[in-house]
Amino acid sequence: MSDEMRIAIVILGAGSGSRFGHSTNKVWLPLDGTRIISRSIANAVKSFSEFRCILVVSAADKEIANEVLATDLPELEVEVIEGGDTRHGSEYNSLMHLAPAIKDGTINVVMIHDGARPLATSALFESIATSAFEVGGALPAIAVDAHEIDRVSNEKIVRVQTPQAFRAEQLLEAYTRANKDSFIGTDTAACMEKYFPELVTLAVAGERENIKITHSQDLIIAEHVLEIHGAD
Repeated sequence: MSDEMRIAIVILGAGSGSRFGHSTNKVWLPLDGTRIISRSIANAVKSFSEFRCILVVSAADKEIANEVLATDLPELEVEVIEGGDTRHGSEYNSLMHLAPAIKDGTINVVMIHDGARPLATSALFESIATSAFEVGGALPAIAVDAHEIDRVSNEKIVRVQTPQAFRAEQLLEAYTRANKDSFIGTDTAACMEKYFPELVTLAVAGERENIKITHSQDLIIAEHVLEIHGAD
């Protein structure tokens, strides 16, 4: 590995608003005066002086994506690309977009984050990226409360969040092989575990406030979190 991290940050925003109960993708909705996706991107890049930022959206949302970026983050260079039919497909598209830079060593770490998680702090992004660069992969995880699981089980169960980051070369190879095998992972870590089980993936302490905006009540919770803790 090079002694210098060169990172690409991928923000996934190609979902629909079906579970949220809204006619539009929830990432375009406002949260405390700022669009959900804009807050996610701003927090993701805050700790890095040099990076590539990729926003993955549906074909129908490309226009609004460019409008929002121009309004909310005019100083930031964000590459907008089209996502796939699934989360895995969107991750694959982003890696194909980055493939030339990964192959020539311009990018050696890729971090992938759900655009619908706008409360992940810049400190978490920095910790995940640094850990992935050092050991191979990293993801945030929080312990599941006892009342959420079968009390008979003695196993420690954790809930995995994003961002998740991995060394770029292995990540690209994993998704290339998955595409040939028609394998679809539930998240980035699932694909890496299948094709690179020997790669060290460090579980970093996640953040309780790092909720995913999935249902309408999640937006209310996020607003409340910001009232208590303030912006990152």
